Amino acid sequence: MNPTTAAEADWGAGVAEAPDPADESLMLAYAAGDAAAFEPLYRRHKDALYRYFLRHVDAADASELFQDVWRNLVNARARYRPDAPFRAWLFALAHNRLMDHFRRSRPGAELNDMMPADATLQPEAIAQRQQTVGRVLSALNALPLEQREIIVLREERELTLEQIAQIQGVGRETVKSRLRYALAKLREVLDE
Repeated sequence: MNPTTAAEADWGAGVAEAPDPADESLMLAYAAGDAAAFEPLYRRHKDALYRYFLRHVDAADASELFQDVWRNLVNARARYRPDAPFRAWLFALAHNRLMDHFRRSRPGAELNDMMPADATLQPEAIAQRQQTVGRVLSALNALPLEQREIIVLREERELTLEQIAQIQGVGRETVKSRLRYALAKLREVLDE
């Protein structure tokens, strides 16, 4: 058996508890040539980024757009500046790619029902829940793209109004107005 001293035990405990580096630090390291810094960034944001696209386009297009954004990130890494949180920068890349996609194809964006059924609910409750989810998703799909995107970025990604304004290239008050109109339209559907 190899006994350790108290100092060695304390040192080992401190190393194990080191916090994960911030996204901005990882992106700066990646931009400076540290290829290993890309992996934790990708792991942290891949699911949310893919879901973002699924909220706007079908799965095939979402996969293509998802790959394009990561490719754009790799190509733009030298231009990254941590003026805003990395997450906001990543979703600005995603927003720009999505707008390019819509300008080229103009497809009708459909939302997927991604909410799993709760196994503990009775069949009637499950049916009611699915009906409600369907109404909300239909109402969300009927919103203008700018309003739908604000709902997704605000509610799912928890971005601030300022970050959303940067992503959409508009003022904070415009984002607030779009959010207010979008929520009012969603409430109308739910009240029916």
